[in-house]
Amino acid sequence: MFAKRSAWSRSERGQGLAEYALILALIAVVAILALIFLGTQVSGILSTIGAVI
Repeated sequence: MFAKRSAWSRSERGQGLAEYALILALIAVVAILALIFLGTQVSGILSTIGAVI
């Protein structure tokens, strides 16, 4: 009984770790896409702010 519980616990932990890795990868992809599409606009805004300061 203990061996089954221990194996189940390890498999659940591995599954949770894989899910966190997938979520982290998804967030990274979204951040990269946002930087690609909005990068020039953000750069322009920051340049304007820098010039004012």
